[in-house]
This record gives sequence, C-alpha cells and structure tokens, in this order.
Amino acid sequence: MRNAALALGIIAGCFGMIVGFVGFGYTELARNFSEVEEAFGMFADPELVRIASILSPMLAIAGGAMAPSRAFLGGLFLILSAAGMYMAFGFNVFTMFPIAFAGLGGVLALAAGKPDEPKAHF
Repeated sequence: MRNAALALGIIAGCFGMIVGFVGFGYTELARNFSEVEEAFGMFADPELVRIASILSPMLAIAGGAMAPSRAFLGGLFLILSAAGMYMAFGFNVFTMFPIAFAGLGGVLALAAGKPDEPKAHF
C-alpha cells in the first residue's frame, strides 16, 4: 500500500502542477489585464488559488515520496494536498484526478499495516 501511495502521490502532483500553472497564470493575467477579468471573471479568493497552486502539488509529490518510509506523515501531506486543491479549485473535470489520486494515496498511506520504524530525525 505504501508503494501505491508513492505512485498515486507523484501522479497527483504532476497533474496538480498543470492545474496550478493554469490557475496561477490566470490570476496573474486577470490581475494585469482588467479586460480578462471583466470578460471571464475571477476566482472568489485569488490568493487561495495562488497558494494552493504552489503548495498542493508540492505536498502531493512530497507525500508520495515519503509514503514508503514515513507513511503517516506522507499520508497527511497527501490528504492536505487533496483538500487544498478542492478548496481552491473545486471538484471539476480538470481537478478530479489530482484530488482523487492524492486522496486515495493519503488513505492508503495512513492505512498501511506495519508501523513506521523508529528513526532519529537528526
């Protein structure tokens, strides 16, 4: 289950980066050109979109990479990534796979059978 969380987290992060590039780029475009915002509108909270565009894919990739060795923390990162993408972008055709993959990877990492090995952090 840890290896499945690894794969799902990395895939979710890669798809999430595409969503993040588009989301962050659109907020920049609408901020610099008011015509774009008048024609197509703006996100309810552009700052949340900007923050989630950067943090959510990063948390998904980091959580997936951590899942084999630190399953609890990796699963927590994956769940936070899915929640961040959902809060910023909602659930739609572009975000359904990153949200679903990160969420499932997080659940699999948290449900991994054996406990983490005790290791020193430093």
